[in-house]
Amino acid sequence: MEQAINVLPPPYRQIYKKLMAGKVIPFLGAGASLGSRNPQTTPFLTEEDTITYLPTASELAEYLAREASLPASERGELTKMAQYFASAVGPLPLYESLRSIFACNQSPTPLHHFLAEIPAPLLIVTTNYDDLIERAHQEHGKAYDVIVHKSEGNTVLWWSHGAAEPKDIETEKLVDNLRLDEVTVIYKIHGAVDRREGEVGQYVITEDDYIEFLTNMTTRSVIPTIFAEPFQTRPFLFLGYGLYDWNLRVVLNRLQYFRRYPRFRSWAIESRVKLVERKVWEARGIDVYDGLTLDRFLENLKAQAPSLNAGGE
Repeated sequence: MEQAINVLPPPYRQIYKKLMAGKVIPFLGAGASLGSRNPQTTPFLTEEDTITYLPTASELAEYLAREASLPASERGELTKMAQYFASAVGPLPLYESLRSIFACNQSPTPLHHFLAEIPAPLLIVTTNYDDLIERAHQEHGKAYDVIVHKSEGNTVLWWSHGAAEPKDIETEKLVDNLRLDEVTVIYKIHGAVDRREGEVGQYVITEDDYIEFLTNMTTRSVIPTIFAEPFQTRPFLFLGYGLYDWNLRVVLNRLQYFRRYPRFRSWAIESRVKLVERKVWEARGIDVYDGLTLDRFLENLKAQAPSLNAGGE
């Protein structure tokens, strides 16, 4: 196991203060949905194939490969396995399988609850398909809108707070509908599960999906321009990412368009990181803090509240 390099702690006090003011953009990856579960000892499936937890990317890849009867020698990373499943069984069965997984009733994690308890409206970005962050907001009675990228087409789905149905809307028209300074917005870049009866959800997951997503990024404004100002002026807080995931790097490369000359640092919390990953992220103005679990990070972050209230350091 590689020794942690960055021995200095994250700037907890600044992160906490900016979060409470709604001036940090939490960026949630798959690890943010794991909670305290260790995938090495607690699988997401029971022996009876009952889905108990949300899977990691590698667990989901293995599940799709097994369901499509792909030989072990041909199995690999998630986008490839999803592509094979869609080719061998069909896109709709793929989406139905994903819905059955991501609609499981796992409870939101302490991280989701913490973000939902923040009084200020936040812009929360995630590449996760699950709805844990939405359900945490519901439990705490905090208003939120959801923007979901679709698997295909040039529009997004806008779930206004309290609406029973989403609206299919062009990204440019979000400027006339969202109130970032009043209501939290949860921005789901790679799609999301849809729990409505007869619906399966939106998923950017296959190789073809990512090719189309990347193509759209270079030919039109995929990311809504209403997010341009916060992307330019607020640091990101990356939580639960494998920092060398190429699909995340696609998103980061696009975000660089909004952050050409950042005058501040962003932060990434990762329990294990390699030297190559560190260089890739630091080149984008992101400081990586490794050897730190999300549970411990959250514990240390919450500890800032008493010191701030007392006026101490």
